[in-house]
Amino acid sequence: MDEVRPISGPAAPGLASLFPPGLQAIYGECRRLYPDQANPLQVTAIVKYWLGGPDPLDYISMYRNVGCDAQNVQEHWHYVSFGLSDLYGDNRVHEFTGQEGPSGFGFELTFRLKREVGETAPPTWPAELMQGLARYVFQSENTFCSGDHISWHSPLDNSESRIQHMLLTEDPQMTPVHTPFGLVNFLQIVGVCTEELQAAQQWNGQGILELLRGVHVAGGSWLITDMRRGETIFDIDPHLQQERVDQGIETEGSNLSGVSAKCVWDDLSRPPEDEEDSRSICIGSQPRRLSEKDTEQIREALRKGLEFNTKAALPPINSQRQGHDRPQELQSMDKGCFMSRKDSLESDSSAAIVPHELVRTRQLESVHLKFNQESGTLLPLCLRGRLLHGRHFTYKSINGDTAITFVSTGVEGAFATEEHPYAAHGPWLQILLTGEFVEQMLEDLSELNTREETKLPKEYSWPEKKLKISVLPDSVFDSPLQ
Repeated sequence: MDEVRPISGPAAPGLASLFPPGLQAIYGECRRLYPDQANPLQVTAIVKYWLGGPDPLDYISMYRNVGCDAQNVQEHWHYVSFGLSDLYGDNRVHEFTGQEGPSGFGFELTFRLKREVGETAPPTWPAELMQGLARYVFQSENTFCSGDHISWHSPLDNSESRIQHMLLTEDPQMTPVHTPFGLVNFLQIVGVCTEELQAAQQWNGQGILELLRGVHVAGGSWLITDMRRGETIFDIDPHLQQERVDQGIETEGSNLSGVSAKCVWDDLSRPPEDEEDSRSICIGSQPRRLSEKDTEQIREALRKGLEFNTKAALPPINSQRQGHDRPQELQSMDKGCFMSRKDSLESDSSAAIVPHELVRTRQLESVHLKFNQESGTLLPLCLRGRLLHGRHFTYKSINGDTAITFVSTGVEGAFATEEHPYAAHGPWLQILLTGEFVEQMLEDLSELNTREETKLPKEYSWPEKKLKISVLPDSVFDSPLQ
């Protein structure tokens, strides 16, 4: 449980040694912006996370920002978190790794909320929103970056608002601070509508952020969230969709390389009664315990299959972990389902129980892919924004180790080939699609581009390619026998 109280002012010189240096550094940046607000209201965790409390953020300060007339920036409330970075330097929360690298996770969250007329105190609901995002970071050990998007699927303030998702960007006023425990950046949460989130998924977050900056009522140059905003930027300026977003996808493709999803796949090459058919839910004869080496190789391939790689390459199944870009799976995080990359891509330590079949790659003649509606609507993005640009796209099941990776002919390191376009390594299925087939699928799946609810189930089949795709209700994936 949190409480709201004013914070004390700067530490007296004689007490400086008692004031945590990491905390003092962030306070210093806040005081630079708000010299006349030494004691802002603050939401504080009553039981700190390092004492067993549920909330990772020790404090969230709330400031009144007067805006900037010169830049047409309106008055608003400014929220700043304390706790994602290392505040204390004594390993109670974060491992101290030195001054040169990131402090803790390397960032704190901020949020700018439009101040309503007559409002004398900042609403406190953004503090719980920030705690929710912090819980995800702590539990997944994944960090956020500018341009990331977060699917929340609910009004951020639990009202009837259209602002139901988030993008992340650099805070326009707060500058990175060097603390004794490393560097801290400030990432600002920006509330967006569903259509704006979808555009960010299909194109890229930075592009949509730039469009939002150009529309005053949608955030303006400082990207201030207005929970009462009833129109999307595409309602306000219909030309933005075709002239900016569609053109951007056409020329640049999409930056999203993977999502957590409700999905399964079936190997139609074998009859269902074949006891050795592992398929999507790992049924089989007597399972055995994989060696630690085998298990790690499968985990590693799944990890790297979700990563954004500018060279459009997938790693070999036996590759060793090296430095690499961060996964984009985070960019489709669901509210209330804090799925960590560690938990979703790894089995529970090396004691994973899986069939013997999973340790070798096999070519399949025919496959059936099944997605829920939300995942199915991303298929055109996968095809148009990724494969037509020589890239890959992965669906990682939130219900298990199943993964489906679509690859184009330009992707290196895939175990699916033009000769054998369907190949599986355990629960990881790769599907290689030629450019000609991608164009055909885009035409056949065109109804998934509409924003209207599609009547389910929907089935699409390409008999000559021995490929079948079904879009099914969520309830199908909630069944243990799916």
